Amino acid sequence: MNIQNIEPKYEILLDTICKTYETGKIKAFNAVNTELVQTYWEIGKYIVEFEQNGAKKAEYGKALLEQLSRDLSIKYGKGFSRSNLFQIRAFYTKFPKIQTVSGKLSWSHIVELIKVSDDTEREFYEKQAVIENWSVRELKRQKDSGLFLRLGVGKDKKEVLTLAKSGQIIDKPKDILKNPYIFEFLKIPEPYHIAETQLESLLCDNLQSFLLELGRGFTFVGRQYKITLNNIHYKVDLVFYHRILRCFVLIDLKINEVRHQDIGQMNMYLGYFANEENIEGDNPPIGIILSKEKDELLVEYATYGMNSQLFVQQYQFYLPNKDELREEIESVLRGDNEIII
Repeated sequence: MNIQNIEPKYEILLDTICKTYETGKIKAFNAVNTELVQTYWEIGKYIVEFEQNGAKKAEYGKALLEQLSRDLSIKYGKGFSRSNLFQIRAFYTKFPKIQTVSGKLSWSHIVELIKVSDDTEREFYEKQAVIENWSVRELKRQKDSGLFLRLGVGKDKKEVLTLAKSGQIIDKPKDILKNPYIFEFLKIPEPYHIAETQLESLLCDNLQSFLLELGRGFTFVGRQYKITLNNIHYKVDLVFYHRILRCFVLIDLKINEVRHQDIGQMNMYLGYFANEENIEGDNPPIGIILSKEKDELLVEYATYGMNSQLFVQQYQFYLPNKDELREEIESVLRGDNEIII
């Protein structure tokens, strides 16, 4: 007898049970993860305190971890390799207060975070991973692309420290910008001979990665978005809507250097969207011209007196030199760029 044919409400029952079971599994996983992180932190604490009461030599610490690894592996099997014990110890030393560690972070997240040597940089990735609910893979990608360093370039000391402490706070157009944008996920081989239409297609084919690079709040609207003025058709390369800023974000892609005509055209697009596409509650649109090359002086003069929500930003097909970016941020934190009167 098939009860589905007899009881019409059976599907509702089945759906309710499935949802309850899935929710329970998630809660159980989160509970286990929280306990695992707590346990590893406590083990790390015991190891460090034991070391501090013993000989303060690198050889001593190495020998201790090797001995613990052998004994614990015999007793419990996997999970206590020397490398894992090293990570457990590092967890405690870099997070001396377990209360500051979010319950949303798995042990795999923690392992990635303790690889970041700089405390300020690590604090940012910790906060941002929670805010944006990054997977471990996404966290690794953002670290490799130097997200904190790219967001920090151009900020003063107070802004950099706020970025590290609170994560990326988005309340004005400039907050969504990166310097530069990194498209390494496209895996375009050198010497990067590619047309603008090809770049657009590749970004759309890798939309999930592109949205991750753009950052929190972006929703894809369309590509080659057609607008018509005086019976002349124009097309915006990519159109997004930003849920936090509540506005359209228009993106034009340029393979070579931006010209003043490109800036004028984007300004026209912004005017059109502000008057023809915006509805009640929408804020003024943002325009971003993404270019491989950028003449700062030309951009300055071409945007003089123009819409303050029009930006020209660079992109790269490869990971940035993080050492150079880090030196720039460290210079700001040291106060090297402050003007003394």
